[in-house]
Amino acid sequence: MRWGLLLLLFLSSMRSCGCAPPQTCHPGDELLGRCTNDVLGDKPTCTQLTLGYCNDLEYSRTVFPNILGQRSSRDVESSAEYLLLSVIHGLLSGECSPEIRLVGCSVLASPCQDDKMIKPCRSTCDALRRDCAHAFEAIEMAWPYFLDCDRFFASNEEGCVDPLAALKGKGLALSGAEPSTILQFTYTTNAQMYSLLKRTAAKCPQITQVYSIGRSTEGRDLLVIEFSDNPGKHELLEPEIKLVANMHGNEVLGRQLLIYLAQYLCSEYVLGNQRIQTIINTTRVHILASMNPDGYELAASEGHLLNGWTNGRTNAQNIDLNRNFPDLTSIFYRNRRSRHYRIDHIAIPDAYWFGKVAPETYAVMKWIRSLPFVQSASLHGGDLVVSYPFDFSRHPQEERMFSPTPDEQVIKQLARTYADAHATMSNNDTERCGASFYQTRGIINGALWYSFAGGMSDFNYLHTNCLEITVELGCDKFPSEAELYPEWKRNKEALLSYMESVHRGIKGVVQDVDGKGIKGAIISVRGVRKDVTAAEDGDYWRLLNPGTHILTATARGYSRVSKRVYLPHNMNKAGRVDFVLAKVGLLSSSSDLSDFEPGAREEKPWWWNYFSQSGISPPQWLLRSV
Repeated sequence: MRWGLLLLLFLSSMRSCGCAPPQTCHPGDELLGRCTNDVLGDKPTCTQLTLGYCNDLEYSRTVFPNILGQRSSRDVESSAEYLLLSVIHGLLSGECSPEIRLVGCSVLASPCQDDKMIKPCRSTCDALRRDCAHAFEAIEMAWPYFLDCDRFFASNEEGCVDPLAALKGKGLALSGAEPSTILQFTYTTNAQMYSLLKRTAAKCPQITQVYSIGRSTEGRDLLVIEFSDNPGKHELLEPEIKLVANMHGNEVLGRQLLIYLAQYLCSEYVLGNQRIQTIINTTRVHILASMNPDGYELAASEGHLLNGWTNGRTNAQNIDLNRNFPDLTSIFYRNRRSRHYRIDHIAIPDAYWFGKVAPETYAVMKWIRSLPFVQSASLHGGDLVVSYPFDFSRHPQEERMFSPTPDEQVIKQLARTYADAHATMSNNDTERCGASFYQTRGIINGALWYSFAGGMSDFNYLHTNCLEITVELGCDKFPSEAELYPEWKRNKEALLSYMESVHRGIKGVVQDVDGKGIKGAIISVRGVRKDVTAAEDGDYWRLLNPGTHILTATARGYSRVSKRVYLPHNMNKAGRVDFVLAKVGLLSSSSDLSDFEPGAREEKPWWWNYFSQSGISPPQWLLRSV
């Protein structure tokens, strides 16, 4: 009797120590080897399945203790695992639902036959993780430990149950052998382009929208298609990237590639392509396939056989759009030796508006100013190379002079990203169009190639936070239709890699002491005379290469805060560095120059409140740093 009482006291103390969810051992502690979930003396017993969130399983009886050692339905219902399944639909915005919940339920409440447990199938778990891991990564949540395919699932040979069998029977489950996207590699008229983009948006309304940024000289829409998991809205800390083509109306390959890219992104997202889903779920992508539809109309009327080098290049007013932006580069050169002159976000001079400003240029300028773009690419034709700012020489009389921006190394790496991912661009033996880029492996500083003022890339850099490269896709500005498919194959990986590259460097939020974002806060990097400013809600992005950087956040009326940041070479996403600024007078400027690694920050992700306020033991195993 005394021994039995001591055992009860021992088990009670183990429960109160918080080592178990909900009985013997916390999953995080078990994974670290601190304790075990082995249940002593409990014989498996079949019982009626009464879990509300699991009532649509294809069986009605389960077994306790379950795989995790939970002894009853009450134990399951009071666990973090069950709470996660109850909120997972909302956390993942409906993605992978109800698959995640059903597979999770098959672990918490496995089917029972003759008082023996039948585990769920490992093949089902493997397919689920392959198709849904990106959704957890997008919200910075670790893959749940109880969906470990090797530990809690069985092979077909061992005998298992497929919790998704009913869904597969209805044709709703994630597909194993994924069909491929079908594209039609022909040229499209302006009307066909508009129709294709709108049909694409209608096919994927949950991730796309189309919108017009203005009209051309002859009244044609400058139509943009946007891809995002929340289209039409800027999401905190989600970077925005734009891809622009057909600025010169007779350079048509880029226009077709972006039309194909839009169709590809939509189709592959629906088909469950994990890479595409990750891009769209973590990035807001804007595609302007034709900036100069009037010029294209003229070039297309002649066709690829008759079209010359310049017909259709300009807009209907005979304006070269890539010479029509404000010349801020000259202003930069005049003031670059002034120590206190800000060389970023340079204002547009009043004199610019007295000249002839094309409606296409004006529309794109308004667009650039209206969204917090981080990165951009403009697709052209006429050679095979990626050029990067500055495009205007630092000595106007010098037609070919290396003229770097303060972000030379970062923007050069962006150019390198596209060129290296292209099938042939960085190869030294690739045939060019008269120019020689073999020493630079397919990239070049724009002014070193040839100098011109009023370009769009220089304007992006000096007036906004955005870094833009210019991609010259090939010698033939208007290739034949037979070349469209080979060109898509050569450029597809480069386009995807370039979109992914926006997730490098640093991102974060600048807030006041009350947690309110500070719009327009300035984030500077020591040694780089180019600052970025925070967006509407205080979030910012700073593209940086690996290494140690000292960042400083300032805002009018607030203190100055500095942090030393180390970016390792193996980072595959932007590090998070937040700043909290106090009103001047409440707290003086501060400096925190201790080594800081963005991946190891202490603050909890936004979804943590779901669990911390529920009264259960917080699931540390959902934190990616554990």
